[in-house]
Amino acid sequence: ALTADIPDYSLHRGQVGTVVDILADGQAFEVEFSDRQGHTYESVGLRPDQIMALHFEPASPPAKPVAEPA
Repeated sequence: ALTADIPDYSLHRGQVGTVVDILADGQAFEVEFSDRQGHTYESVGLRPDQIMALHFEPASPPAKPVAEPA
């Protein structure tokens, strides 16, 4: 999802896209934005700070602390 508006492409904070390519050793990403029918309406190169990962599964429970030997 976008972390900020990108007015040059009429994209708004919170819009969800799909990373289709990792560029410059992870310093940039090619992200496609599609409509509900799956038609891509924009493809943009973005910096890591312009996007955030979304998780569609429950987070794993936190690990239990390991007791130190007495």
